[in-house]
Amino acid sequence: MYSQARYKNFIQRIAVVSYQRLTQLFPSIFGICIFLISWHFLSLRPDTSLPSPLAVINNTWDLIKDPFFYKGGNNKGFFWLILASLKRVVVGYLLATLIGIPIGFIISLNSFCRKAIDPLIQLLRPVAPLAWLPLAQAVFLKPNPSAIFVICITAIWPIILNTALGVKLVPKDYRNVSKLLGLSPLENFYKILLPATLPYIFTGLRIAIGLSWLAVVAAEMLLSDDGIGFFIVDAYNNANIHEMILAIVYLGAVGLLLDKIMAYISEKVTPQE
Repeated sequence: MYSQARYKNFIQRIAVVSYQRLTQLFPSIFGICIFLISWHFLSLRPDTSLPSPLAVINNTWDLIKDPFFYKGGNNKGFFWLILASLKRVVVGYLLATLIGIPIGFIISLNSFCRKAIDPLIQLLRPVAPLAWLPLAQAVFLKPNPSAIFVICITAIWPIILNTALGVKLVPKDYRNVSKLLGLSPLENFYKILLPATLPYIFTGLRIAIGLSWLAVVAAEMLLSDDGIGFFIVDAYNNANIHEMILAIVYLGAVGLLLDKIMAYISEKVTPQE
């Protein structure tokens, strides 16, 4: 009898947890279903070449079922295309992080540097990634460094601005505690300033990873012979809209995954209230 009661309680707990998760997922599932239904009806219009969701799946099934194939040259699966793009993103993003965070601290802690650097930030920040491509190509003369530069210059602005904002909003009580304890500038940075600024830094890093993923696609469309951006251009040149749509779906999925990874890291690293 006791084991039966435990079994019933176990089943009830699973049912409750399953119901709660289904309730949480239902709005997302509902939204996706509405989007797919709307897409299907748009594809039925006589004056459009937009394929239906089922048509996209049917015509790209070989790419979907085997993303790891590699037959040489540009004949490769989506895994290798996305991997090539991610390599560029990682390098450009890390460069933006290593440069942007120190600049954010510097312009917040030194008024002379702020007055010197702020006009440059305001001048360069609105420039679109595509506008940097010709200059990058002229400077570096090779596609891969040019793409990395475009990623870096696109991602660096939210990192700088959010870091600077975090330093600016450090409570005065924290600064008073630092003075009271007689902390050195280095101790003040690691024990007071950096922990208080981390949530803002990670907000900038999270925004920057999304911009990096956007920038790499734009750069690969014009500068590269590899990566998912190049695949989209190649599919467009061959009038293969089914493969274009599949690539866009993969783009969104990878972008969502990168955002979730940054959100998870931020939650684990930043101090909790």
